[in-house]
Order: sequence, then C-alpha cells, then structure tokens
Amino acid sequence: MEFEINKAIIRIVQGDITEQETDAIVNAANSSLMGGGGVDGAIHRKGGPKILEECKKIRETEWPDGLPTGKAVITSGGNLKAKYVIHTVGPVWRGGKYGEPELLAEAYRNSLRLAVSRGLKTIAFPAISTGAYGYPMEEAAEIALKTVKEFLEKEDKLEEVVFVLFTSSSFRVYERKAREILTG
Repeated sequence: MEFEINKAIIRIVQGDITEQETDAIVNAANSSLMGGGGVDGAIHRKGGPKILEECKKIRETEWPDGLPTGKAVITSGGNLKAKYVIHTVGPVWRGGKYGEPELLAEAYRNSLRLAVSRGLKTIAFPAISTGAYGYPMEEAAEIALKTVKEFLEKEDKLEEVVFVLFTSSSFRVYERKAREILTG
C-alpha cells in the first residue's frame, strides 16, 4: 500500500525490518542502546557486533546515562542491507497521561530529522513502542502516520518512508489508519 505526500512515498508493508534495503532502518531501542528483545534484538543479531560497538561509543561520549525517550542517534548498519540504523527510544505506555503521545511523536520526528541531516533519502520504521513497551497499536499507528505526514508536508528531502509491520494484525491496523490519515 502506497501514498504520496509532497513527492515522497509512504509505504505500508508486512515483513521483517532487518530485510529492508532503505538507507536507514529505525530501531525501537531501549535507553541502554545495548540491544534487547523484539525489533532491537533482531537488528543487533542480524547487524552484527559493529552496531553494538558504535552504540557503546555513543553511550561513552554522548549519552552516558542512556538515550532519553524521544531522542535518536545513528550507527552504521553493520551486516544489514540498510546502510544505517537510527536508534530511538519510544515511551513505555502508562495509560497516556504521562506525555506518551508527544514522546512517541518525538521519536519519529527526531529519527526523520536525523535521516535528513545525514542526506538519507529512504527510511523504514517499525511500530515503535507497541511491543514490550505496551503502546496500543491503534493510537501508536495514528501518531506515527500523522507525525510522518506532517514532517513530509514541510520537508522535501526524503523520497520514501516505509512502515514495516511484523504481524498481519498490526499491518491491518496501519493499513486502515493510513487510509484515514493519508488520503484526506
């Protein structure tokens, strides 16, 4: 499923983000940047030790206390098809009354800004915060799609943004939300 916003293509696909051939894939990281479960673990396993080494350097030099929620950093893609991995920390869902929507939007915005600042043209996102962090898929999809749409309406440097959903149920949610948000 594809949509066009300001000459950029937004695609919604079901699959494995570690297989994407975009300039960058986004890692739904934890603040330690040391790998973990879900998307984070899969990216570190498939990307190999180079990603972890670069994450350790980022922790030593830029974020010794861990990457704050909503911020983003970049490493090489190691053994992945993508040249780069943008690591961002989404919020843990605590009912929506602790700034979670804005923090989730910031994770997407900061990842997009970082891609543009590095001259990247294509980026792939997972459904940030919807796994172990418990963010409800409906709300997360709406925030992700609206944030990317607003970014692309103001910024014309990106050519393609791909949302890669691992399960068919999350793919269907994104597909439905994309029709609502991106076709108006």
